Amino acid sequence: MASLSLTRVSKAFDHDHAVRDVDLEVADGEFIVLVGPSGCGKSTTLRMIAGLEAMSAGTIRIGERVVNGVHPADRDVAMVFQSYALYPHMTVYDNLAYGLRRRNIAKPEIERRVAATSAMLRLDGLLRRRPAQLSGGQRQRVALGRAIVRQPAVFLMDEPLSNLDAKLRVEMRGELARLHAKLGVTTIYVTHDQVEAMTMGDRIVVMNAGRIEQIGRPLDLYRRPASLFVARFLGLPEINLIPGRLSLTDGACFVADGLAVSVPVGAGYPPRAAAMLGLRPQSLFGLSNLTASTDKTALGEAEVLAIEHHGPESFAACQLGPHRLTVEVSPASGLGVGDRIVIYADLSDIHLFDPTAGLRLTASELGKG
Repeated sequence: MASLSLTRVSKAFDHDHAVRDVDLEVADGEFIVLVGPSGCGKSTTLRMIAGLEAMSAGTIRIGERVVNGVHPADRDVAMVFQSYALYPHMTVYDNLAYGLRRRNIAKPEIERRVAATSAMLRLDGLLRRRPAQLSGGQRQRVALGRAIVRQPAVFLMDEPLSNLDAKLRVEMRGELARLHAKLGVTTIYVTHDQVEAMTMGDRIVVMNAGRIEQIGRPLDLYRRPASLFVARFLGLPEINLIPGRLSLTDGACFVADGLAVSVPVGAGYPPRAAAMLGLRPQSLFGLSNLTASTDKTALGEAEVLAIEHHGPESFAACQLGPHRLTVEVSPASGLGVGDRIVIYADLSDIHLFDPTAGLRLTASELGKG
């Protein structure tokens, strides 16, 4: 096992930067998830760590060793790809043993490692089968086993679950979490799926347009996104964003067209000409009883445009004046399109952003503008 360090790592294709000035420190045994939309640079970053893509600039260290220019086979990393990349003519046993044979590992040691790995992944009853005789989940476990059997310093995983159906993805997420807890190997995992990122990573690295937007623990990023991009990317349903301004009339207040929301920014700040208010759907509640009372702050009466049921939770897309908002509603409310509800807000969970720079506003920044 080993730590991993990236210092100002960049990759340019001609004059177009796919990755720009990435700095990342990964502790020994940590599970880090690189997440972001397609084209954000996460897979290119992973391939540079593996040595499959040459860097344009920067330094990569695995443990104390600088691996710039080191051949992929000599970096002591094992990679699991989106495609299973299994040899179709080989049995499961031979797929697992192939890399060890190439390294001239003694036969008794190969047998020991394959036996231990196949038992760990519940493949011991499938060792004589070929990939075509396996399910998608079994093939993915063989691909994982081929990496595990090498006993590398670092695991690199590039969207390894994206070919599986929803049920298998959930099962394999649990499998990977169990394996990491057992093996404790430093792991870099790439995905575009925020659910995978939130449920699997010790820390998440959110990437956008080749740069790192924010690094932190999953709930820390969800509760305090550093930018509009992170706020939009993490969280289901997507965060509600309302453009407006900050005013000090009748106390600190966010003002938008037809909407005024008190914000806990403290006293003594001058107004700000432009701001963006973020409210998670889970912080907004829609009640069909227009005379109902609650300890939350009423934002106004809205029309229901659509209803989405997420098992124990239901959400309504609503029109509140000129603002379209997604709010939580009771699954038992029986609401339908065209119904009227009152939207209430939990103002202890608000987010304010600079709409131009896209960065989070803090109390010290609210006076600028």
